[in-house]
Amino acid sequence: MTLRERRVREQAQRRQLILTTAREMAEAEGWDFVTTRRLAERIEYSQPVLYQHFKNKDAIVNAVALEGFTELTAALHAARLSSDDPHAALDAVARAYADFAARGPVLYEAMLTLDVGLEHSETGTPQPLLTAFAEIRQAVEPVAADRDPDLVAEVLWSSWHGLATLTWGRRLRPDLTRERLAALTDILTGPAARTP
Repeated sequence: MTLRERRVREQAQRRQLILTTAREMAEAEGWDFVTTRRLAERIEYSQPVLYQHFKNKDAIVNAVALEGFTELTAALHAARLSSDDPHAALDAVARAYADFAARGPVLYEAMLTLDVGLEHSETGTPQPLLTAFAEIRQAVEPVAADRDPDLVAEVLWSSWHGLATLTWGRRLRPDLTRERLAALTDILTGPAARTP
């Protein structure tokens, strides 16, 4: 291994350590308590070392959010492929989405609640966000009938986000999550024969 390769590897390891530690700190205390000063102390690097990798805290949270979208995409993809029946596959994707949000509310907050520069735009949408949406769209397309699958996917995603946020905020009873997701799918795509 050359000196340059070693430096590149060490930089990648430092970058990942920063992200992992920021995520751990946020899970323990919330994103408000993650500061570059506290993060530098925790990983035992100086703040200038942090700034070699990330411009500020928002850039760190943004990178954590992008990692989260990659994880969400994997969960949605596995769920979508879990059934040959299009309605069952969409139900599985909806449950995977809700489970992901419930398992990691702090990560989910970074991905979809905090304003850290992740936007869906015509020119600058980050690839992990596009890939996650593509999984939802692929699950929707077979049941969208004559409606625009992008529009139906956007409405479902928006609704799943609302349900996840309301459940996390204890505004909805968590024991009815599956039933709410199934009802939402039926409303937007038409009811399907369901097995108990």
